[in-house]
Amino acid sequence: MKNILFVASESVPFMKTGGLADVVGSLPKCFNKDEYDVRVIVPKYLSMPWEFTERLEFISYFYMDIGYRNTYVGVFKLEHNGIIFYFIDNEGYFGGSKPYGDIKWDLEKFSYFSRAALSVLPVVGFKPDIVHCHDWQTALVPIYMKDSFRGGEFYRDMKSILTIHNLKFQGVWDIKTIKALTGLSDYYFTSDKLKVYQDANLLKGGIAYADYVTTVSETYAEEIKTEFFGEGLDGLMRARSNSLCGIVNGIDYDEYNPETDNKIYNNYNAVNFRKEKYKNKCALQQQLGLEVNEKKFMIGLVSRLTDQKGLDLIAYVMDQLCSDDIQFVILGTGEEKYENMFRYYDWKYGNKVSANIYYSDDMSHKIYAACDAFIMPSLFEPCGLSQLMSLRYGTIPIVRETGGLRDTVQPYNQFESTGTGFSFANYNAHEMLDAVRYAEQIYYDRKREWNKLVDRAMATDFSWDTSARKYENLYNWLLGW
Repeated sequence: MKNILFVASESVPFMKTGGLADVVGSLPKCFNKDEYDVRVIVPKYLSMPWEFTERLEFISYFYMDIGYRNTYVGVFKLEHNGIIFYFIDNEGYFGGSKPYGDIKWDLEKFSYFSRAALSVLPVVGFKPDIVHCHDWQTALVPIYMKDSFRGGEFYRDMKSILTIHNLKFQGVWDIKTIKALTGLSDYYFTSDKLKVYQDANLLKGGIAYADYVTTVSETYAEEIKTEFFGEGLDGLMRARSNSLCGIVNGIDYDEYNPETDNKIYNNYNAVNFRKEKYKNKCALQQQLGLEVNEKKFMIGLVSRLTDQKGLDLIAYVMDQLCSDDIQFVILGTGEEKYENMFRYYDWKYGNKVSANIYYSDDMSHKIYAACDAFIMPSLFEPCGLSQLMSLRYGTIPIVRETGGLRDTVQPYNQFESTGTGFSFANYNAHEMLDAVRYAEQIYYDRKREWNKLVDRAMATDFSWDTSARKYENLYNWLLGW
Protein backbone atom coordinates (compact mmCIF):
# COMPACT_ATOMS: atom_id res chain seq x y z
CA MET A 1 0.00 0.00 0.00
CA LYS A 2 1.33 3.44 -0.95
CA ASN A 3 0.42 6.27 1.40
CA ILE A 4 -0.26 9.67 -0.20
CA LEU A 5 -1.04 12.88 1.68
CA PHE A 6 -2.62 15.88 -0.05
CA VAL A 7 -1.83 19.18 1.70
CA ALA A 8 -3.92 22.14 0.55
CA SER A 9 -5.50 25.41 1.67
CA GLU A 10 -9.02 24.46 0.51
CA SER A 11 -11.13 21.50 -0.56
CA VAL A 12 -14.73 20.90 -1.59
CA PRO A 13 -17.14 20.53 0.11
CA PHE A 14 -15.57 22.23 3.15
CA MET A 15 -14.21 25.43 1.60
CA LYS A 16 -14.03 26.58 -2.02
CA THR A 17 -12.80 29.75 -3.70
CA GLY A 18 -11.63 28.24 -7.00
CA GLY A 19 -10.62 25.21 -9.02
CA LEU A 20 -7.97 24.14 -6.48
CA ALA A 21 -10.73 23.04 -4.08
CA ASP A 22 -12.31 20.87 -6.79
CA VAL A 23 -9.01 19.09 -7.42
CA VAL A 24 -8.31 18.41 -3.74
CA GLY A 25 -11.86 17.30 -3.00
CA SER A 26 -12.46 15.16 -6.09
CA LEU A 27 -9.16 13.59 -7.14
CA PRO A 28 -8.34 11.49 -3.98
CA LYS A 29 -11.49 9.37 -4.26
CA CYS A 30 -10.55 8.28 -7.82
CA PHE A 31 -7.35 6.42 -6.91
CA ASN A 32 -7.24 2.64 -6.82
CA LYS A 33 -8.14 1.90 -3.17
CA ASP A 34 -6.30 -1.46 -3.20
CA GLU A 35 -3.02 0.22 -4.00
CA TYR A 36 -3.22 3.76 -2.58
CA ASP A 37 -4.27 5.17 0.78
CA VAL A 38 -4.84 8.85 -0.05
CA ARG A 39 -5.65 11.27 2.75
CA VAL A 40 -6.07 15.04 2.82
CA ILE A 41 -5.05 17.71 5.32
CA VAL A 42 -6.66 21.17 5.23
CA PRO A 43 -7.25 24.07 7.66
CA LYS A 44 -10.33 23.92 9.88
CA TYR A 45 -12.00 27.16 8.82
CA LEU A 46 -14.56 28.61 11.18
CA SER A 47 -16.72 29.42 8.13
CA MET A 48 -16.94 25.75 7.12
CA PRO A 49 -20.58 24.53 6.74
CA TRP A 50 -22.00 23.40 10.07
CA GLU A 51 -23.10 20.01 8.68
CA PHE A 52 -19.39 19.07 8.46
CA THR A 53 -18.17 20.94 11.55
CA GLU A 54 -20.57 19.05 13.83
CA ARG A 55 -19.31 15.70 12.53
CA LEU A 56 -15.62 16.39 13.19
CA GLU A 57 -13.84 13.97 15.52
CA PHE A 58 -11.28 15.55 17.85
CA ILE A 59 -7.95 13.67 17.84
CA SER A 60 -5.42 15.69 19.85
CA TYR A 61 -3.68 19.00 20.33
CA PHE A 62 -0.15 20.21 21.05
CA TYR A 63 1.98 23.36 20.93
CA MET A 64 4.47 23.99 18.15
CA ASP A 65 7.38 26.42 17.75
CA ILE A 66 7.50 28.32 14.49
CA GLY A 67 9.55 31.45 13.89
CA TYR A 68 9.17 33.74 16.87
CA ARG A 69 6.00 32.11 18.24
CA ASN A 70 4.82 29.06 20.15
CA THR A 71 1.37 28.17 18.86
CA TYR A 72 -1.56 25.86 19.53
CA VAL A 73 -2.26 23.11 16.97
CA GLY A 74 -5.52 21.14 17.19
CA VAL A 75 -6.21 18.11 15.00
CA PHE A 76 -9.64 16.91 13.89
CA LYS A 77 -10.66 14.13 11.53
CA LEU A 78 -13.61 13.36 9.26
CA GLU A 79 -14.27 10.63 6.73
CA HIS A 80 -16.06 11.93 3.64
CA ASN A 81 -16.75 9.96 0.43
CA GLY A 82 -14.44 7.21 1.70
CA ILE A 83 -11.50 9.60 2.14
CA ILE A 84 -10.01 10.59 5.53
CA PHE A 85 -9.63 14.35 5.93
CA TYR A 86 -7.53 15.86 8.73
CA PHE A 87 -8.21 19.43 9.85
CA ILE A 88 -5.68 21.75 11.50
CA ASP A 89 -7.44 23.82 14.14
CA ASN A 90 -6.36 27.29 15.22
CA GLU A 91 -9.12 29.89 15.34
CA GLY A 92 -6.60 32.72 15.54
CA TYR A 93 -5.50 31.85 12.01
CA PHE A 94 -8.57 30.24 10.46
CA GLY A 95 -11.39 32.13 12.16
CA GLY A 96 -12.26 34.66 9.43
CA SER A 97 -15.17 34.52 7.01
CA LYS A 98 -12.85 33.94 4.03
CA PRO A 99 -9.71 31.78 3.64
CA TYR A 100 -7.63 34.53 2.00
CA GLY A 101 -7.40 38.27 2.43
CA ASP A 102 -4.43 40.31 3.61
CA ILE A 103 -1.36 38.75 1.95
CA LYS A 104 0.97 39.32 4.93
CA TRP A 105 -1.50 37.62 7.26
CA ASP A 106 -1.97 34.82 4.70
CA LEU A 107 1.81 34.29 4.65
CA GLU A 108 1.83 33.89 8.42
CA LYS A 109 -1.12 31.51 8.62
CA PHE A 110 0.03 29.28 5.75
CA SER A 111 3.58 29.15 7.13
CA TYR A 112 1.96 27.90 10.32
CA PHE A 113 -0.30 25.50 8.41
CA SER A 114 2.60 24.02 6.38
CA ARG A 115 4.63 23.27 9.49
CA ALA A 116 1.60 21.99 11.40
CA ALA A 117 0.65 19.64 8.53
CA LEU A 118 3.98 17.82 8.93
CA SER A 119 4.01 18.02 12.74
CA VAL A 120 0.65 16.26 13.13
CA LEU A 121 1.62 13.15 11.14
CA PRO A 122 3.09 11.16 14.07
CA VAL A 123 0.11 12.28 16.19
CA VAL A 124 -2.44 10.86 13.72
CA GLY A 125 -0.21 7.87 12.97
CA PHE A 126 -0.09 8.33 9.20
CA LYS A 127 3.29 8.06 7.45
CA PRO A 128 2.98 9.15 3.80
CA ASP A 129 5.34 7.96 1.09
CA ILE A 130 4.51 11.09 -0.90
CA VAL A 131 3.35 14.47 0.36
CA HIS A 132 1.46 16.15 -2.48
CA CYS A 133 1.29 19.94 -1.96
CA HIS A 134 -0.80 22.50 -3.86
CA ASP A 135 0.09 26.10 -4.76
CA TRP A 136 2.12 28.67 -2.81
CA GLN A 137 0.09 28.23 0.39
CA THR A 138 1.76 24.84 0.98
CA ALA A 139 5.03 25.45 -0.90
CA LEU A 140 6.92 25.56 2.43
CA VAL A 141 6.18 21.87 3.03
CA PRO A 142 8.91 20.54 0.65
CA ILE A 143 11.36 23.02 2.23
CA TYR A 144 10.52 21.98 5.79
CA MET A 145 10.84 18.31 4.73
CA LYS A 146 14.45 18.98 3.72
CA ASP A 147 15.04 21.16 6.80
CA SER A 148 13.85 20.50 10.36
CA PHE A 149 11.86 17.34 9.47
CA ARG A 150 14.76 15.70 7.67
CA GLY A 151 16.45 13.66 10.35
CA GLY A 152 13.63 11.94 12.20
CA GLU A 153 12.86 8.26 11.67
CA PHE A 154 9.22 9.07 10.90
CA TYR A 155 9.99 11.47 8.03
CA ARG A 156 12.81 9.54 6.37
CA ASP A 157 12.40 8.69 2.64
CA MET A 158 9.28 10.84 2.22
CA LYS A 159 9.00 12.38 -1.23
CA SER A 160 7.28 15.64 -2.14
CA ILE A 161 5.31 16.83 -5.18
CA LEU A 162 4.21 20.44 -5.68
CA THR A 163 1.33 21.15 -8.06
CA ILE A 164 1.07 24.67 -9.48
CA HIS A 165 -2.54 25.59 -10.18
CA ASN A 166 -1.77 29.18 -11.18
CA LEU A 167 1.78 30.54 -11.33
CA LYS A 168 0.55 34.11 -10.94
CA PHE A 169 0.10 33.69 -7.18
CA GLN A 170 3.44 33.12 -5.43
CA GLY A 171 3.47 34.30 -1.82
CA VAL A 172 6.04 37.11 -1.88
CA TRP A 173 7.13 39.44 0.95
CA ASP A 174 10.37 40.91 2.28
CA ILE A 175 13.05 38.49 3.48
CA LYS A 176 13.19 39.72 7.07
CA THR A 177 9.44 39.14 7.57
CA ILE A 178 9.39 35.72 5.89
CA LYS A 179 12.41 34.61 7.92
CA ALA A 180 10.61 35.59 11.14
CA LEU A 181 7.35 33.89 10.09
CA THR A 182 8.84 30.63 8.82
CA GLY A 183 11.74 30.12 11.22
CA LEU A 184 14.03 29.25 8.28
CA SER A 185 17.73 30.12 8.53
CA ASP A 186 19.75 32.51 6.32
CA TYR A 187 20.83 29.50 4.26
CA TYR A 188 17.46 29.43 2.46
CA PHE A 189 17.42 33.09 1.43
CA THR A 190 19.78 33.03 -1.52
CA SER A 191 18.86 33.52 -5.17
CA ASP A 192 18.95 29.79 -5.95
CA LYS A 193 16.38 29.16 -3.19
CA LEU A 194 13.70 31.59 -1.93
CA LYS A 195 15.26 34.94 -2.79
CA VAL A 196 13.93 37.05 -5.69
CA TYR A 197 15.61 40.50 -5.80
CA GLN A 198 15.18 41.77 -2.21
CA ASP A 199 12.17 39.61 -1.39
CA ALA A 200 11.43 36.01 -0.47
CA ASN A 201 9.12 33.95 -2.67
CA LEU A 202 7.50 30.87 -1.10
CA LEU A 203 6.42 29.28 -4.38
CA LYS A 204 9.94 29.63 -5.79
CA GLY A 205 11.35 27.84 -2.73
CA GLY A 206 8.78 25.06 -3.07
CA ILE A 207 9.60 24.57 -6.75
CA ALA A 208 13.31 24.45 -5.96
CA TYR A 209 12.92 21.91 -3.13
CA ALA A 210 10.07 19.61 -4.27
CA ASP A 211 11.14 16.23 -5.63
CA TYR A 212 8.77 16.73 -8.55
CA VAL A 213 6.66 19.63 -9.88
CA THR A 214 3.39 19.27 -11.77
CA THR A 215 0.94 21.72 -13.23
CA VAL A 216 -2.61 21.37 -14.48
CA SER A 217 -2.18 20.90 -18.24
CA GLU A 218 0.54 19.80 -20.64
CA THR A 219 0.53 23.06 -22.61
CA TYR A 220 0.75 25.19 -19.44
CA ALA A 221 3.79 23.12 -18.34
CA GLU A 222 5.50 24.22 -21.56
CA GLU A 223 4.19 27.80 -21.46
CA ILE A 224 5.57 28.55 -17.99
CA LYS A 225 9.11 27.94 -19.26
CA THR A 226 8.71 31.11 -21.37
CA GLU A 227 9.04 34.70 -20.22
CA PHE A 228 5.46 35.71 -21.09
CA PHE A 229 3.78 32.99 -18.99
CA GLY A 230 6.59 32.38 -16.48
CA GLU A 231 5.71 35.21 -14.05
CA GLY A 232 9.42 35.78 -13.34
CA LEU A 233 10.09 32.10 -12.59
CA ASP A 234 10.60 30.89 -16.19
CA GLY A 235 14.36 30.36 -15.61
CA LEU A 236 13.63 28.10 -12.63
CA MET A 237 10.94 26.22 -14.60
CA ARG A 238 13.44 25.59 -17.40
CA ALA A 239 16.03 24.42 -14.86
CA ARG A 240 13.48 21.97 -13.40
CA SER A 241 12.09 20.84 -16.76
CA ASN A 242 13.33 17.26 -16.23
CA SER A 243 11.09 16.96 -13.19
CA LEU A 244 8.11 18.97 -14.44
CA CYS A 245 4.99 17.70 -16.18
CA GLY A 246 1.41 18.73 -16.84
CA ILE A 247 -1.60 16.58 -15.93
CA VAL A 248 -4.93 18.05 -16.97
CA ASN A 249 -7.63 18.45 -14.31
CA GLY A 250 -10.95 16.64 -14.49
CA ILE A 251 -14.45 17.37 -13.34
CA ASP A 252 -16.81 15.32 -11.20
CA TYR A 253 -18.88 13.41 -13.74
CA ASP A 254 -21.54 12.62 -11.14
CA GLU A 255 -22.10 16.24 -10.20
CA TYR A 256 -21.91 17.49 -13.80
CA ASN A 257 -24.23 15.08 -15.55
CA PRO A 258 -27.04 16.46 -17.75
CA GLU A 259 -28.95 13.20 -17.37
CA THR A 260 -29.28 13.42 -13.57
CA ASP A 261 -28.54 17.09 -12.75
CA ASN A 262 -31.35 18.42 -10.56
CA LYS A 263 -30.17 22.03 -10.97
CA ILE A 264 -31.16 22.23 -14.65
CA TYR A 265 -34.69 22.67 -16.03
CA ASN A 266 -34.79 19.57 -18.21
CA ASN A 267 -32.57 16.47 -18.16
CA TYR A 268 -31.10 15.07 -21.35
CA ASN A 269 -28.26 12.83 -22.53
CA ALA A 270 -26.03 12.18 -25.53
CA VAL A 271 -28.80 10.22 -27.26
CA ASN A 272 -31.80 12.53 -26.86
CA PHE A 273 -30.20 16.02 -26.70
CA ARG A 274 -31.64 16.96 -30.12
CA LYS A 275 -35.16 16.75 -28.70
CA GLU A 276 -34.53 17.73 -25.07
CA LYS A 277 -31.61 20.18 -24.68
CA TYR A 278 -33.40 23.19 -26.22
CA LYS A 279 -36.05 23.10 -23.45
CA ASN A 280 -33.34 24.35 -21.08
CA LYS A 281 -32.70 27.28 -23.42
CA CYS A 282 -36.36 28.30 -23.59
CA ALA A 283 -36.73 28.09 -19.81
CA LEU A 284 -33.59 30.20 -19.25
CA GLN A 285 -34.73 32.77 -21.84
CA GLN A 286 -38.00 33.07 -19.97
CA GLN A 287 -36.33 33.36 -16.56
CA LEU A 288 -33.89 36.05 -17.74
CA GLY A 289 -36.42 38.06 -19.79
CA LEU A 290 -34.80 37.34 -23.15
CA GLU A 291 -36.76 36.66 -26.33
CA VAL A 292 -38.01 33.06 -26.07
CA ASN A 293 -36.87 31.39 -29.26
CA GLU A 294 -35.42 27.88 -29.35
CA LYS A 295 -33.61 28.59 -32.63
CA LYS A 296 -31.60 31.60 -31.33
CA PHE A 297 -27.85 30.98 -31.03
CA MET A 298 -27.12 31.43 -27.31
CA ILE A 299 -23.58 31.99 -26.00
CA GLY A 300 -22.72 31.56 -22.32
CA LEU A 301 -19.94 32.98 -20.14
CA VAL A 302 -19.47 31.81 -16.53
CA SER A 303 -16.28 33.32 -15.13
CA ARG A 304 -14.44 35.48 -12.69
CA LEU A 305 -14.56 38.87 -14.40
CA THR A 306 -10.83 39.62 -14.55
CA ASP A 307 -8.20 40.57 -17.15
CA GLN A 308 -6.90 36.99 -17.25
CA LYS A 309 -10.17 35.80 -18.77
CA GLY A 310 -9.81 37.82 -21.99
CA LEU A 311 -12.81 40.03 -21.34
CA ASP A 312 -11.11 43.07 -22.92
CA LEU A 313 -11.40 41.19 -26.25
CA ILE A 314 -15.14 40.84 -25.71
CA ALA A 315 -15.44 44.51 -24.74
CA TYR A 316 -13.72 45.53 -27.97
CA VAL A 317 -16.17 43.75 -30.30
CA MET A 318 -19.32 43.57 -28.15
CA ASP A 319 -21.30 45.94 -30.39
CA GLN A 320 -20.40 43.90 -33.47
CA LEU A 321 -21.26 40.69 -31.65
CA CYS A 322 -24.65 42.06 -30.65
CA SER A 323 -25.41 43.06 -34.24
CA ASP A 324 -25.52 39.31 -34.99
CA ASP A 325 -28.53 37.08 -34.43
CA ILE A 326 -27.39 35.84 -31.00
CA GLN A 327 -28.11 35.95 -27.29
CA PHE A 328 -25.37 36.33 -24.69
CA VAL A 329 -25.73 35.21 -21.04
CA ILE A 330 -23.07 36.26 -18.51
CA LEU A 331 -22.65 35.03 -14.91
CA GLY A 332 -19.90 36.08 -12.51
CA THR A 333 -18.31 38.82 -10.41
CA GLY A 334 -14.90 40.46 -10.45
CA GLU A 335 -13.31 43.72 -11.55
CA GLU A 336 -15.68 46.68 -11.50
CA LYS A 337 -14.87 47.75 -15.08
CA TYR A 338 -16.05 44.39 -16.45
CA GLU A 339 -19.08 44.16 -14.17
CA ASN A 340 -20.16 47.62 -15.37
CA MET A 341 -19.32 46.84 -19.00
CA PHE A 342 -21.66 43.85 -19.03
CA ARG A 343 -24.36 45.79 -17.13
CA TYR A 344 -24.13 48.52 -19.80
CA TYR A 345 -24.58 46.08 -22.68
CA ASP A 346 -27.45 44.41 -20.83
CA TRP A 347 -29.11 47.85 -20.70
CA LYS A 348 -28.25 48.64 -24.33
CA TYR A 349 -29.24 45.24 -25.79
CA GLY A 350 -31.79 44.08 -23.23
CA ASN A 351 -33.40 41.44 -25.45
CA LYS A 352 -30.02 39.94 -26.41
CA VAL A 353 -27.71 40.30 -23.39
CA SER A 354 -28.35 39.14 -19.84
CA ALA A 355 -25.68 40.19 -17.32
CA ASN A 356 -25.99 38.33 -14.01
CA ILE A 357 -23.37 39.99 -11.83
CA TYR A 358 -23.33 37.52 -8.97
CA TYR A 359 -22.30 33.89 -8.58
CA SER A 360 -24.64 30.97 -8.15
CA ASP A 361 -23.76 27.32 -8.64
CA ASP A 362 -27.36 26.53 -9.61
CA MET A 363 -27.41 29.24 -12.27
CA SER A 364 -24.04 28.10 -13.68
CA HIS A 365 -25.48 24.60 -14.26
CA LYS A 366 -28.52 26.13 -15.98
CA ILE A 367 -26.25 28.14 -18.32
CA TYR A 368 -24.07 25.12 -19.18
CA ALA A 369 -27.19 23.18 -20.08
CA ALA A 370 -29.11 25.93 -21.92
CA CYS A 371 -26.50 27.55 -24.16
CA ASP A 372 -25.41 26.42 -27.60
CA ALA A 373 -21.86 27.71 -27.22
CA PHE A 374 -19.59 28.77 -24.35
CA ILE A 375 -16.89 31.42 -24.74
CA MET A 376 -13.46 31.43 -23.01
CA PRO A 377 -11.00 33.83 -24.72
CA SER A 378 -8.45 33.68 -21.87
CA LEU A 379 -5.11 35.48 -21.95
CA PHE A 380 -3.73 32.47 -20.04
CA GLU A 381 -5.55 29.49 -18.53
CA PRO A 382 -3.52 26.89 -16.57
CA CYS A 383 -6.28 24.32 -16.98
CA GLY A 384 -9.78 25.78 -16.96
CA LEU A 385 -12.79 23.77 -15.81
CA SER A 386 -15.64 25.65 -17.51
CA GLN A 387 -14.80 24.26 -20.95
CA LEU A 388 -14.83 20.72 -19.51
CA MET A 389 -18.27 21.34 -18.00
CA SER A 390 -19.61 22.81 -21.23
CA LEU A 391 -18.33 19.79 -23.23
CA ARG A 392 -20.09 17.51 -20.75
CA TYR A 393 -23.38 19.37 -21.37
CA GLY A 394 -22.99 19.42 -25.16
CA THR A 395 -22.43 23.18 -25.16
CA ILE A 396 -19.70 23.89 -27.72
CA PRO A 397 -16.65 25.80 -26.36
CA ILE A 398 -15.14 28.74 -28.26
CA VAL A 399 -11.66 29.17 -26.75
CA ARG A 400 -8.27 30.74 -27.23
CA GLU A 401 -5.49 28.19 -27.77
CA THR A 402 -3.65 28.55 -24.47
CA GLY A 403 -2.88 26.23 -21.53
CA GLY A 404 -5.55 23.69 -20.71
CA LEU A 405 -7.96 25.14 -23.28
CA ARG A 406 -5.63 24.02 -26.04
CA ASP A 407 -5.25 20.56 -24.48
CA THR A 408 -8.96 19.87 -23.98
CA VAL A 409 -10.78 21.48 -26.94
CA GLN A 410 -10.07 20.00 -30.36
CA PRO A 411 -10.72 22.63 -33.09
CA TYR A 412 -13.55 21.87 -35.52
CA ASN A 413 -12.46 20.74 -38.98
CA GLN A 414 -15.36 20.85 -41.44
CA PHE A 415 -13.52 18.83 -44.10
CA GLU A 416 -12.81 15.85 -41.85
CA SER A 417 -15.84 16.36 -39.61
CA THR A 418 -13.69 16.24 -36.47
CA GLY A 419 -13.29 18.46 -33.41
CA THR A 420 -15.20 19.37 -30.26
CA GLY A 421 -15.14 23.18 -30.35
CA PHE A 422 -13.87 26.33 -32.03
CA SER A 423 -10.56 28.02 -31.27
CA PHE A 424 -8.37 30.96 -32.24
CA ALA A 425 -4.64 31.35 -31.67
CA ASN A 426 -3.71 35.02 -31.22
CA TYR A 427 -4.89 37.32 -28.44
CA ASN A 428 -6.88 39.40 -30.89
CA ALA A 429 -10.50 40.56 -30.65
CA HIS A 430 -11.31 40.19 -34.34
CA GLU A 431 -9.79 36.73 -34.48
CA MET A 432 -12.10 35.81 -31.59
CA LEU A 433 -15.04 37.41 -33.41
CA ASP A 434 -14.23 35.35 -36.52
CA ALA A 435 -14.28 32.17 -34.43
CA VAL A 436 -17.67 33.11 -32.92
CA ARG A 437 -19.10 33.91 -36.37
CA TYR A 438 -17.78 30.65 -37.78
CA ALA A 439 -19.60 28.84 -34.95
CA GLU A 440 -22.79 30.83 -35.72
CA GLN A 441 -22.56 29.89 -39.38
CA ILE A 442 -22.26 26.16 -38.64
CA TYR A 443 -25.12 26.41 -36.10
CA TYR A 444 -27.51 28.21 -38.44
CA ASP A 445 -26.57 26.81 -41.86
CA ARG A 446 -25.27 23.28 -41.16
CA LYS A 447 -27.33 22.01 -38.26
CA ARG A 448 -26.44 18.36 -38.86
CA GLU A 449 -22.73 19.23 -38.60
CA TRP A 450 -23.45 21.15 -35.38
CA ASN A 451 -25.23 18.16 -33.87
CA LYS A 452 -22.27 15.92 -34.73
CA LEU A 453 -20.04 18.44 -32.91
CA VAL A 454 -22.31 18.06 -29.87
CA ASP A 455 -22.10 14.25 -30.19
CA ARG A 456 -18.30 14.37 -30.11
CA ALA A 457 -18.23 16.93 -27.28
CA MET A 458 -20.45 14.80 -25.06
CA ALA A 459 -18.36 11.69 -25.85
CA THR A 460 -15.11 13.20 -24.50
CA ASP A 461 -13.90 11.89 -21.13
CA PHE A 462 -12.43 14.48 -18.77
CA SER A 463 -13.51 12.69 -15.60
CA TRP A 464 -11.13 12.57 -12.63
CA ASP A 465 -10.51 8.87 -13.31
CA THR A 466 -8.39 9.74 -16.35
CA SER A 467 -6.28 12.22 -14.34
CA ALA A 468 -5.96 9.79 -11.42
CA ARG A 469 -4.34 7.13 -13.66
CA LYS A 470 -1.69 9.67 -14.72
CA TYR A 471 -1.00 10.68 -11.11
CA GLU A 472 -0.72 6.98 -10.16
CA ASN A 473 1.94 6.52 -12.85
CA LEU A 474 3.83 9.55 -11.53
CA TYR A 475 3.66 8.33 -7.90
CA ASN A 476 4.89 4.87 -8.92
CA TRP A 477 7.78 6.34 -10.90
CA LEU A 478 8.74 8.65 -8.03
CA LEU A 479 8.72 5.77 -5.54
CA GLY A 480 10.69 3.55 -7.93
CA TRP A 481 7.92 0.94 -8.35
